[in-house]
Amino acid sequence: LNHITAAQSIDFHRYTSKMKNHHIAIAIAATAASTVSAFTPGPLPISTSHHPVQRYTPLFADESSSSSSSSGTAAAKAIEEGTHDELMYALGVNLARQLGDVRPLVENSEELTQVARGLLDTVVGKFNEDNQRELLARRGDDLNKIIVDRANNIRKKIEEAGKAMLQEMSENPETATLESGVVIHPLEAGPDGFGKGVKPTQASTVKVHYHGTLPDGTVFDSSLGGDPVTFPLGGVIKGWQAGLQHMCEGETAMLGIPAAMGYGDAGTPDGRIPGGASLFFKIQLIEVLSAGVGGGPKLVGADGNELKKNSEGSGLLGADGKPL
Repeated sequence: LNHITAAQSIDFHRYTSKMKNHHIAIAIAATAASTVSAFTPGPLPISTSHHPVQRYTPLFADESSSSSSSSGTAAAKAIEEGTHDELMYALGVNLARQLGDVRPLVENSEELTQVARGLLDTVVGKFNEDNQRELLARRGDDLNKIIVDRANNIRKKIEEAGKAMLQEMSENPETATLESGVVIHPLEAGPDGFGKGVKPTQASTVKVHYHGTLPDGTVFDSSLGGDPVTFPLGGVIKGWQAGLQHMCEGETAMLGIPAAMGYGDAGTPDGRIPGGASLFFKIQLIEVLSAGVGGGPKLVGADGNELKKNSEGSGLLGADGKPL
């Protein structure tokens, strides 16, 4: 890639140094087992199957996360490969992945221990069906209340973190803040320089590379490692529409998008983007494929398409009306 590489995806450090709670955004997202793209009806109509999406992976993992990951890997390797034990262990891992990360909904290790105990007792049949029904009928209202309260607290933290990041971005003299609240931070100029060249319109189709994260750095979608994505600008979230219309062909910029210009209070159906979350994208506007404005004059070939420097043939017509 010319401007975006996996090694230097986004320099979020200046915005995230004060807010790296990796569990904030995962809590609601992890409750959904759906694999539907985050960009479902209306917003970005992009299938994520064309590239390896890094889901729920913080850009800046702290040392405790790294050590936890290492110890988890060691535990898995303690089981001999190719054995029946490993197969059963894999079954447990698969079931746990479907359940999702429950840690954000508990406040300490003692609570997590009781959650794990309830899971194990139920799975192994120690807690029979009648006992399960009796417990849930007796404590169901209390359970619903604590889940709702803690989910609301998580959502509040998500909203506050996003607003703080947007405010910090807007205070950077190199950024521009639109009336909609979208913040644009130009990073790399196009071939004609910053602010020069073709700009997309609402009716344009564009080709881009992008990398999207939540306020805590959690990557929810990215085209890195795959091909650029092409789509009509009028079919994506409002924050993209507003931001890209202020970019010129070839430019790379970071967009800070408030929730109202993203997925609003509802978030995405699959839970990958929680309600109220601000979004942060690094976008390389590779090409404006149609309905662009501005830029210098262009030479058009016999087929009506713009001639590129590497185009085969002259694109000019001879006396007989055929391409030279």
